[in-house]
Amino acid sequence: MALEITKDLLENVKELIQHQKDTALSEVFSDIHYADIAEVLDELSFEDAVYIIRLLDSETTSDVLMEVDEEVREKVFEQLSAKEIAEEVNELDTDDAADVIAELPEERKQDVIQKIEDREHAKEIVELLRYDEDSAGGLMAKELVKVNENWNVLTCVKKMRQQAEEVTRVHSIYVVDDEGKLKGRLSLKDLLMASTRAKISDVYIPKVDFVHVHDDAEDVANIMRKYDLEAIPVVDELGVLVGRITIDDIVDVIKEEAEKDYQLAAGITQDVDSEDSILQLTKARLPWLFLGLIGGIGAARIMGFFEGALEENAILFMFTPLIAAMAGNVGVQSSAIIVQGLANDDVKGSVTNRLLKEMSLAAVNGLVLAIILFFFIWVWKGDITIASAISSSLFAVIIVAGLVGTFIPLFLDKKGVDPAIATGPFITTSNDIFGILIYFWIAKMIIGF
Repeated sequence: MALEITKDLLENVKELIQHQKDTALSEVFSDIHYADIAEVLDELSFEDAVYIIRLLDSETTSDVLMEVDEEVREKVFEQLSAKEIAEEVNELDTDDAADVIAELPEERKQDVIQKIEDREHAKEIVELLRYDEDSAGGLMAKELVKVNENWNVLTCVKKMRQQAEEVTRVHSIYVVDDEGKLKGRLSLKDLLMASTRAKISDVYIPKVDFVHVHDDAEDVANIMRKYDLEAIPVVDELGVLVGRITIDDIVDVIKEEAEKDYQLAAGITQDVDSEDSILQLTKARLPWLFLGLIGGIGAARIMGFFEGALEENAILFMFTPLIAAMAGNVGVQSSAIIVQGLANDDVKGSVTNRLLKEMSLAAVNGLVLAIILFFFIWVWKGDITIASAISSSLFAVIIVAGLVGTFIPLFLDKKGVDPAIATGPFITTSNDIFGILIYFWIAKMIIGF
């Protein structure tokens, strides 16, 4: 059960820190999960957080530092010596250790690596740092359990015991040949049922999902999600087993991708949060706001061409916001579904079939809404021509908005551009312009101004 971070708990911790009652503080945090400790630290001042971090044992501190916000971790490391950071890194799995060191300034990286006592651990960290952070190699950990296909079961068990000491959790047992190339996986049940003299080559399962070191992190996430994997092995260009990726790392990838897509959909072009400076936030938001400004100017120019018609039929002006809003909403709905499907690799069939389906859906929705709007205007104004013009425009605008909202993310995806930018301001602005143009063009044809 998650720890409830209460005001009383925080006040007690602050008081113990103020009076430097280290023994009492250690007792408070002795039975608390490291993720909950990180949450407590987020509620304290930076000075108090550092005090507690220095008090905790190295293993707990390492786990806590992986849970706190990246900016907090960066500030903590500024207060620690290279030797102290190396002690924390020494307790982490290689993938987490590489992530921590990658965040350090260049001048401190080598200093910390040189002070890691376990030189084999340091060597593996350096190897991981060579990979792009958004690749399978950048995600993987070197800790795993592997056995040789030529071993017998008795030898296999002995070797597994030795390797398991370095692995926090054994998700799978991988089988390799004499060159270290991945051959398959070993079922624990099959291992237990086999004779101690049986060869691993006779009992292992040759079918195993794997990824390559340079595969994109998002592709790895899709594979693990699709096949419900807790871990997946990573091989190099020669097929040699070099590491494994576990589900906790993939959850982080999915979270980061979701945050990025959400910000793109909201019209924010950079990865920012509420704590960033005004300049950073402005640079992230201004481009899309500028696009909205251009779109608004375009819509105003279109309305200017029909200025005379607006003077004669003022009711058209009254429904302009409705047409623009419906165009934007329908476009965002359509694009959001497509973007989500592309992210989950669920979009099947040709672009033409997808557009036809969306057009049919938009036609049904548009027809229902147009009929409702027709009767509303007819009852309100008693003019069947005006009612027909506005409701027909709404019907056409909804169909076009649905098609635009479907086509643009599919087109961007084909061109290798993140389709998430299609949602939000981009679709809304483009559909505002199309919507206004279609609205007045159809109204002109029906009313005859």
